[in-house]
Amino acid sequence: MKKIWHLLTIAAVALISITVLSGCSSVANQDVLKVDQKNKQITWGVKADTRLFGLENIRTGKLEGFEIDLAKAMTKEILGPNGKAVFVPVTSSTRVPLLKNGNIDTIMATMTITPEREKQVDFTKSYFDAGQSLLVKKGSPIKNIQDLNQPGKVILGVSGSNSVKNVAKYAPKARVLQLSDYAQAMTDLKSKQGDALTTDNGILYGMASENPSYEVVGGNFTKEPYGIAVNKNQAPFRNKLNWALERLEKNGTYNRLLLKWFGNVKGFNYQEMKR
Repeated sequence: MKKIWHLLTIAAVALISITVLSGCSSVANQDVLKVDQKNKQITWGVKADTRLFGLENIRTGKLEGFEIDLAKAMTKEILGPNGKAVFVPVTSSTRVPLLKNGNIDTIMATMTITPEREKQVDFTKSYFDAGQSLLVKKGSPIKNIQDLNQPGKVILGVSGSNSVKNVAKYAPKARVLQLSDYAQAMTDLKSKQGDALTTDNGILYGMASENPSYEVVGGNFTKEPYGIAVNKNQAPFRNKLNWALERLEKNGTYNRLLLKWFGNVKGFNYQEMKR
């Protein structure tokens, strides 16, 4: 099914390249919140290859994860008990183009709030405070990002992610190999195409839980606050998303979901994330 998601994403990007000029103008003039309230549904761009956040269950064909559950809960807060959350798989490189073209209403896909991205989209407040780290095979001599800052070292990352850009700052002497998604990056790490895989700690702990021969090392060498992204000029929608998130934090739903997905993850201190 991962191959199917990948093919669907490629097809979506191809469609965007054909329709982006006409699509952006109509989306810019559309009040997304009013349309969603009328249709009783919100279309979310989410990850389908990221354990703990958004991953397809191969037995049921459904997406599961912290962001999936949080999006469902926020949809109910905004639209009422009959509100429906619709999910469209995205990658780090396709999520903004899909949003700009109107294929999705909003993005909740491990997306770090950065000044560069804020030029393209508007973010809610942070709903998950991650930090960049490293995944290596157990017994590896790589213990931190400094160990990778030398010629000949190869760091694996995902195209379009903030993590790839950070490597240039923290390990400029290393070579970065960018892959299309986390599944491919993990495959390349296993086949020794790189010395370490880097991305945000929550994602890496999910990978390590699936692959017990690998471990997260080096602590967090960056701060990566995740935000929910909406198109520019959609202030009512962004404000409503912030309102829903705050309600879920106050009524305990946020902490319940955090405990569900991260409470038993070895090495991850979910207590620091509680609100």
